[in-house]
Amino acid sequence: MVKHNNIIPNIHCKKKYLQSSRGPLKVKLALNQATRKKARRVKRAAKAAAMAPAPLQKLKPIVQCPTQKYSAKQRLGRGFTLEELAGASLHPSYARTVG
Repeated sequence: MVKHNNIIPNIHCKKKYLQSSRGPLKVKLALNQATRKKARRVKRAAKAAAMAPAPLQKLKPIVQCPTQKYSAKQRLGRGFTLEELAGASLHPSYARTVG
């Protein structure tokens, strides 16, 4: 039971300790962080190249921002309407597969 008006103990043990045969506990080091980062980047690029003609993100329309402050800017909208898809002669279910 916590007594008085103190901070509730909530320790964050982030270090990974390894049992050592030669004495005290040793802290596990992540010296391969940069190597893993590069491997993830290369794998991501290979995946993007494999599905090359397909877009990586969903296709979204460009819309004007509302209000006077942002009216000069453009941003990505939430998606195309059914009328816009019909105007481009695309079926909605097919449009979902191509982005």
